[in-house]
Amino acid sequence: MKSLIKMTVLATALCFSIAGCSHKTRVTEAAETVGNKSAELGAKGYAQVTDKVYDGKVGPNGQTIYIDKDSKYFFINEKGKRVFLKESALRDKD
Repeated sequence: MKSLIKMTVLATALCFSIAGCSHKTRVTEAAETVGNKSAELGAKGYAQVTDKVYDGKVGPNGQTIYIDKDSKYFFINEKGKRVFLKESALRDKD
């Protein structure tokens, strides 16, 4: 929860520092990046509280795997969305 608050403060500070730029594309890209990171951190924090972490397995690219209440396996992508996987797609943790 502390990391979520820290990220929110950082995102707010970043938005204020970027607001002085005159280039809309830079501001748009930065806002999108901050928004995606905030969504990812929020979703991961929520998943750690409400769902179980699968300790012995990782995702295709080393992501943390969670198990929801319906026993479905998923990881959180860089945009904060749940990506559900079949058990056969999971890899052993190194």
